[in-house]
Amino acid sequence: MTPDEIAQIFTRSDGHYLFARWGRPIAPIVFGVNDATLSVVKGAFEAVCALARHQMAETDPELGANVMVFFFRDWAELLEVPDLDRLIDGLEPLVGRLQAAEANQYRVFRFDTQGAIRACFIFLRMDRDLSAVPAETLALNQVVQAMLLWSDLAFRDRSPLGQVEGGQVILRPEIGELIRAAYDPVLPAVAQDASHALRLAARMSVARQ
Repeated sequence: MTPDEIAQIFTRSDGHYLFARWGRPIAPIVFGVNDATLSVVKGAFEAVCALARHQMAETDPELGANVMVFFFRDWAELLEVPDLDRLIDGLEPLVGRLQAAEANQYRVFRFDTQGAIRACFIFLRMDRDLSAVPAETLALNQVVQAMLLWSDLAFRDRSPLGQVEGGQVILRPEIGELIRAAYDPVLPAVAQDASHALRLAARMSVARQ
């Protein structure tokens, strides 16, 4: 990926460059699935964290779990989750907007005082489209999009995943390289200047060599 391509993937629709990665170990919890799917989702977190060389944890000392993944059939079900309205500001109007848009997924990030990611809430309404996606593919896609604060336009036209011969779905190599570079300790956890993309490109180049 060129520096311009990297900059584009972190430039939001308002034209503002904004990059953030996790500033603490990731401690996920999954609601609304059976044990088999739970294992798939947690396996995806483990694989992507290993790629990024970022730590996972059983619990977060502040929140208990700092990634919450919800699988459900209707957005209204979120209004019945105890105390979720305390974690998600404006939950009721948000649910109304998502219902009106007939959305099937949504992510909410929370940040620490430095701007690094401290929590992520992933909501998946299992409509016909999402239900047709294999669990491994769905889990990997969601975990990748939770690892960094990507632009809201980043994957609108092209998924972070790709398909190889035989039909297996994998993380696109350039996206994998970018995630690993993003978690390089020499780089900041938060950046708001597009020159940061030059540093990401340089780390990707070093890693390839």
